[in-house]
Parts: sequence; C-alpha cells; structure tokens
Amino acid sequence: MKLVCSRLNLLNGVQTVSKAVPGKTTMSILQCILINASHDIKLTANDMELGIETIVEGNIIEPGIVALDAKIFLEIVRKFPDGDIRIETDDTYQTVITSGNANIKIVGKSGEDFSYLPSIEKLDSIMISQFTLRELIRQTIFSISDNDTNKIITGELFEVNEDKLRVASSDGHRISVRKVYLKNSYPKKKVVVPGKALNEISKILSGDMDKDVVIFFTNKHIVFEFDNTTVVSRLIEGDYFSIDQMLSSDYETKVTINKRKLLDSIDRATLLVKEGDKKPIIINITDENMELKINSTIGSMREVIDISKNGKDLMIGFNPKFFIDALRVIDEEEVDIYLVNPKAPCFIKDSEDSYVYMILPVNFTTVS
Repeated sequence: MKLVCSRLNLLNGVQTVSKAVPGKTTMSILQCILINASHDIKLTANDMELGIETIVEGNIIEPGIVALDAKIFLEIVRKFPDGDIRIETDDTYQTVITSGNANIKIVGKSGEDFSYLPSIEKLDSIMISQFTLRELIRQTIFSISDNDTNKIITGELFEVNEDKLRVASSDGHRISVRKVYLKNSYPKKKVVVPGKALNEISKILSGDMDKDVVIFFTNKHIVFEFDNTTVVSRLIEGDYFSIDQMLSSDYETKVTINKRKLLDSIDRATLLVKEGDKKPIIINITDENMELKINSTIGSMREVIDISKNGKDLMIGFNPKFFIDALRVIDEEEVDIYLVNPKAPCFIKDSEDSYVYMILPVNFTTVS
C-alpha cells in the first residue's frame, strides 16, 4: 500500500476515529486504526460497542490495507511537520510514515482480524442539522447515570413522533428533556442510545446549521452519517421509563427569574461546599424575592434575588449542582420554575415544553 495525503486531513481523520478505540481490551487488534486504501482512504476504529469510520482526502498510489496501533499512529501524525504525509507498507505490514525529512517505521498488522463496522440496513431514518443534534446532546447529556447497575439510564431516550424528536436523560434524581421539530414527518420510533456514543459524536460534529446528519435506526444499532464520517453504536436494550408520567403540569408556585442572576448566586454558594459534601441550597420564595441560603463547615451564604411569583410562598432545598447543570444549558434570559411543595420535584421549563428540567428536592435544616 502507498498513499499520500496532507497532515491536516490525516490528523483530523485519525483524531475522529480514535474516539472509538478502547482504552483497555484483550483484543490487541481493537487498539488499532484500520487504513483501507482500496477505493478511498478510509480510516476505521471499533470497540465492538461504538464504531467510527471516516474518509480522508488524498491520493492512493498502490491500494492496500493495514492496521496500525492507534496511539502511536496518532502521536506520529500529530508531531510530524505540516505538509504531505506518505504511508507505505510492504507484504509483512512494516509501515513507513514519511513527512519531509522525517521518516518513522512501525510494525503494522493485517486487517484480516479487524472488526469492521456492522452492515446496517439503512431503511428507517431521520434528518437533523449538525447544530441541532449537538445542542440536543449538550443540553441533556449531563443528567445520564454513570452507574452500570441500571444500564438503561446510562443512555438517552431518542423518541421520534411524526415531525418531533424528543431526547431525554435521567440519573434517578433529575430528568432532562429537549424537544425539537424536524423538517419532515417520520414513523414513530423509540430507542435508547449509550451516553458514551453521544458524547463522542458531539465532539466530532461541526455544529454547522447548514450541514445535516442522517440518523438510521435498526433493532440493535443506531447510525449517524455526516460529512465523510459514519458512527455506528449499539443500542441499549430494554424499555425506558415513561417520561410523560414523570412530567406533571401541576404547580402551586410559579417563579420567573433572571437566569444569569440565579446561576451566579448558586455558583457562588458552591464555593462553600467541599467536594463530596451533600449540602443543599435552601430556596425561600416569597412574594417579591427569592432568598438563597447555604451553610457548611466552611461558612454560610445568604443572597436575595428579585422575582415575579404566582402562587404560594415556599421553602425548598436542592442539590446545587443539579440546578447549575440545568441553568448552564438554557439559553433564555429568564426562566420559569414550577413548584408544588417542599417534597415534590420542581420543573424548569418554557411554555412550549421545548426544554424541561425536573429536579427532585432534598431534605434540609433551616439556616438562620
């Protein structure tokens, strides 16, 4: 195999597929990136749960296939000078990588044992902009669970209903939901996508509003195609809990507040909380203001923010991190918060329910 391509194109390609290289595995071939220069210059990595394939622009002088250690290959390309890179392999998979006067030889492997991406029948699909998909992930991914004992909540629910796509996540203490309208109408679909796959996809999406992602669904896999890249992920098997049953519209108190003021206040309060401590922020809502209090071994804080309120006065406690996570991904200047009582969850949402963040309250001791 002989090929030539620019360092920048190759680096982008290697960095893209490296996200599917497993950190630890008993199969050494999975720690490689496959270079398939049969028709295009195609790079592939696959950890058996997540697979990424991308096409790199360049010239094939002699076709061929070789698998190279992903970590070494990435570092070589990263540290080579700008310009063209030439890759040559012989019959024993000895591989010479050359750029300018720099020349490095490494031992490659046959591609015969490499696990290619599964062949997917591309029938069920939807189309969405790269910007919108990246935003959907950013605005929900923080509330998935990292606890493997309940695998279903380590992923996100993708639910298609005609021209609507709803994405939801939960770790058992909070729920994040985002709803967007699609350009076309599609058959109903409901799948659970691993959080790891979505995290990696969000890193390689361009975020361009004018560039689309085509998402294909099967019973066991989800496929994302965009630019010259294909990402295939296994789905998480099982039924996600009923989101609608958790999203009550009842409330006794509605608060409208400046998002930045509330976020900054809670952020300041967390300065007094040691990592690992579970100190709640106590929110006391009265007619014209919201009083925020926190008390810890480091110190205490009290701050008052002007609000607009409908309904009853209320005092309630929350994990401050959960509030911060939700507020950080909301773009509106003002937010509406709906509450029932100190034991019931609160909802931060807009009038269209295009975003809904549900947070469970915590018990607290009143700070004087």
